[in-house]
Amino acid sequence: MQFEIKALDPKFHDLIDVDAEFESVSTGHSVTEGIIWWKEKNCLVFSDMWAGKVYAWDPETFETKVIKQPSNITNGNAIDQDGNLVSVEHATSRVVRWMPDGRWIKTLADKYDGKELNSPNDVIVDKKNRIWFTDPTYGRTSPKAGIKRELEMGFQGVYCIDTDGKLILANKDFDQPNGLCVEPGEETMLVNDTARGNIRRYKIEDDCTLTGGEVVCEIIRPDGTKIDTEGNIYTTYAAKGITIFDRDGKKLGEINMPGMCRNFCFGGPDLDYLYFACDTIYRLKIKAHGYDVRK
Repeated sequence: MQFEIKALDPKFHDLIDVDAEFESVSTGHSVTEGIIWWKEKNCLVFSDMWAGKVYAWDPETFETKVIKQPSNITNGNAIDQDGNLVSVEHATSRVVRWMPDGRWIKTLADKYDGKELNSPNDVIVDKKNRIWFTDPTYGRTSPKAGIKRELEMGFQGVYCIDTDGKLILANKDFDQPNGLCVEPGEETMLVNDTARGNIRRYKIEDDCTLTGGEVVCEIIRPDGTKIDTEGNIYTTYAAKGITIFDRDGKKLGEINMPGMCRNFCFGGPDLDYLYFACDTIYRLKIKAHGYDVRK
């Protein structure tokens, strides 16, 4: 498969130019994940799980540098409301907050109800500075994604670390929860279930639990998920690229990538680029703008 931008609905043309050109920005990687835009530093951050590193890429110099090594097989990354990095580690089953100059790394969560978490996979921070993460089993069952070891938890859930640092089980009705994102207004959240092949919408309750769970989209092996300012849903599928749906789950189009593509993000000062996490990091200028939880 080569680069392919395919419109399936007229609305797609308002979001993506089908003739836009892809640009290679960072090469020589293997299993990239956790790709995010760090606006305070004006840079792209991403993990390479096989290499055991987290990188930052500078759009001014096009320089890619290591900012965390060893990474403990870091997968997802996020930026909290104070501008710090929050990451989830497959090898340690931890959620950590850290600064890339090595000054400190603080463990925020590694156990629930006295048992080790499975392998926290994707992480986001909302406007209230609450940290949400998914906890599938991949980091304990796949040698490509972690360290094979026994499971302790007995279920795969979505969790919230509230502003007091308390770990709350938000919902556990999942086979393999993976990507997640809050929707504009932050009253609802989308959560992927890779094994079930769907994306569900949940109401965010005041106690940080998730209720509801209507299926919005059905798709083969969804992984990373993001939304734009209009609420359109972007998700990777079967590691081939991304599919775009409207808020109600109508399929608008696809962007197919060469090689494996497990995750992506909106980036740039105006969040009007898509950055794709493949063995090469690519970017694509788009018409839409990503939803910014930092505003």
